[in-house]
Amino acid sequence: MKIRDIQAFGLRGATPEGGWSNELQPEDCVHTLIAVLTDDGPTGWGSVFTSADLVKGSLALLRPLFLGENALEPERVSEKLHQNTFWQGRGGSITHTISGIDIALWDILGKATGQPVGRLLGGRYRERVRPYASLLMREPDRMADEIHPVRRQGFRAFKIGWGPFGRRNAKVDEAIVRAARTAAGVDSMLMVDAGGSDAFWSGNLKWAIRTSEMLADYNVAWFEEALHPDALADYVALRRASTVPIAGGEVLTRRQSFQPWLEAGAFDIVQPDVTKVGGISEERRIAWMARDHGVRFIPHGWNTAVGLAADLQLASAFPDTDLVEYLTGSPFIDEIAAGGWRLDADGMLEIPSRPGLGLEIDQEALLRYSGRKLD
Repeated sequence: MKIRDIQAFGLRGATPEGGWSNELQPEDCVHTLIAVLTDDGPTGWGSVFTSADLVKGSLALLRPLFLGENALEPERVSEKLHQNTFWQGRGGSITHTISGIDIALWDILGKATGQPVGRLLGGRYRERVRPYASLLMREPDRMADEIHPVRRQGFRAFKIGWGPFGRRNAKVDEAIVRAARTAAGVDSMLMVDAGGSDAFWSGNLKWAIRTSEMLADYNVAWFEEALHPDALADYVALRRASTVPIAGGEVLTRRQSFQPWLEAGAFDIVQPDVTKVGGISEERRIAWMARDHGVRFIPHGWNTAVGLAADLQLASAFPDTDLVEYLTGSPFIDEIAAGGWRLDADGMLEIPSRPGLGLEIDQEALLRYSGRKLD
């Protein structure tokens, strides 16, 4: 079964807010779906956290390397693409694009063998997983308006991030967290994401330590991206000082980038993003490396329905991965997946047991948000 083509579908028209200082607009494209087409078999779907123009440029560079390749060998093919783009890749749009290709190849392998991807990764530890609603921080008097609607949908875990937090003063920070905890209720999980990868982030180690002490008072489950994403030594110091678990890693790509952070003890929770890091092949290696270092693996998932589907399969394959991120209110999550997603009475998501990612793309939604259907 050979790769005969790879097509890109940039998603526009409903791009959600990112909380960034240079805020995203609905027509901005930061998520691109890709389809890997085979000469005699199924089509696989992947997702890339990169704009369509950069994905298309990357595919043009990669095309001589993937055309005619065996579509049933995701790890070997993806490693071939990494190895042969050493000087132009190793991060950024090329590595992100390889991520989407790798996800799609695992989808094809699952469909060809009649197995869900999680089982191909070694076996399923669980049949369902708890999703946490990923929400932007607002002014304190608006936090309830963010949390109450998704709590009514059945969510019992919430992550609030970016917005005003860490950008004004400690009084505002605590007021936001207090309002969120009140709205979420004492029976729900609450996580806080400072958004330290935002442009010109100014939060430093002393700020992060003081803030972690405040978060402990509100039973926050983890403190995410508290520092600038290159501040390895400060992350190590913060983790040692904080009673709240420290999470991060969403900006890193490939297993080689994660190794020094895990070895140094920078994280309690590591959060690779399957649409950036190199796909499922790289993410599962990072996850096992994390486990060897006593670090929990919980995927970062601010992307698309295809990324969520990949995260669900990964969550099934690791014993301690009992949470996945769910970007609420995004049509790229809720409408791209045919049939949508439904929480059960316990606020859990079923992990698809159908072959591959277990996801069917709604072609009308694809047309609506990308301007084209699969050729």
